[in-house]
Amino acid sequence: MDDRTRAYLQGRFGDYYRSVDIVAPPAAGDREWGHIPWTAGTGTTMVRHQSLLDLGDLGDFLAREAPRHAYFSAARYADPSASTMDGKGWREADLVFDLDADHLPAIDPEATSYGGMLVACKDALRRLLDILETDFAFEDLEVVFSGGRGYHVHVRDDGVRDLDSEARREIVDYVRAVDLDFDGLVTTVQTGTTTRRTLRTEGGWGRRTHEALLELVEELRATDEQDALDRLRELDGIGEGRATTILGAFRRNPDAIRAGNVEVGGPGLRMLVESIARETVERETAPIDEPVTTDTKRLIRLPGSLHGGTGLRVTRIDRDALDEFDPLVDAVPDRFTGGEIRIDARAETAVDLLGERTKIEAGENTVRECVGVFLMARGDAEKARE
Repeated sequence: MDDRTRAYLQGRFGDYYRSVDIVAPPAAGDREWGHIPWTAGTGTTMVRHQSLLDLGDLGDFLAREAPRHAYFSAARYADPSASTMDGKGWREADLVFDLDADHLPAIDPEATSYGGMLVACKDALRRLLDILETDFAFEDLEVVFSGGRGYHVHVRDDGVRDLDSEARREIVDYVRAVDLDFDGLVTTVQTGTTTRRTLRTEGGWGRRTHEALLELVEELRATDEQDALDRLRELDGIGEGRATTILGAFRRNPDAIRAGNVEVGGPGLRMLVESIARETVERETAPIDEPVTTDTKRLIRLPGSLHGGTGLRVTRIDRDALDEFDPLVDAVPDRFTGGEIRIDARAETAVDLLGERTKIEAGENTVRECVGVFLMARGDAEKARE
């Protein structure tokens, strides 16, 4: 990034911060604050170990410094401005989850458009929120578009803030179904002289597997017999004989299946349950970034600030408005939508912002300012001389 581009972006970031009111996180005075300024060269310099008292008024600080990136700590400290982590006096920390499109198993960043990555990441966010709200019953959640390639979820329920790193890792392992004991999803129930193996339907991955099993039962009961058998044989370990036995159990004993009984279909049904469990895990897990969640002293992006790699706003999302949220529209700062600028693009490309696709040619282009800021922040263009 050349000096002209850097000066332009810092100036416009400052204009943005002077036009908005940034809402600080809860207990802002107990948190460490950090930022990355617009330094020259290819590297970045993190300025940290600051308290809100050091910064002064948050809005004034952001308008004055116009940082490239702005952060606050998930942790709350006795002395957040202490120069060493041990000296800060850790008290507690929010439980933070980070989803980044780069970590999605089905996404190739080189072959997927920026918009396509954000769509895929939003699907992963839905899965994450379903687990957090349904399986853990967390209530105090804040959902945030990171301004880059993903989303953050801040959990601030009283019961989680004092968890240490190991306890947080257990939550990560559950969300990602790491080393999930599939045999453990089934429990043995003794009734008199009768032993019955039953899915753990009361919660967790057992409940999720049971729900998927019931969906399959209803699907197959309403399907032609041959098609139903073919569907069962698609699953691991299910041959023709076992498929026939399982289908018969589905049609003869639906109440037993609804109760979680996996004995009514013999060994084939138990194998089917394991296959369904693996499919359920693959479909419903969320590929969160483990180090972010397990780090009790993590710095995380400040909602309302600008992401220095895109020029998009780090945006809080109302939980009920998640489906309608479009980061390529809703996270574009109004300050950058009113005019045009000249840029010098490194290569031919296209940018999708505000519901419009802008085609960029290599060399000089006149574009909407938000498009120019996006390309310059990403390092794909420089500010042309006007």
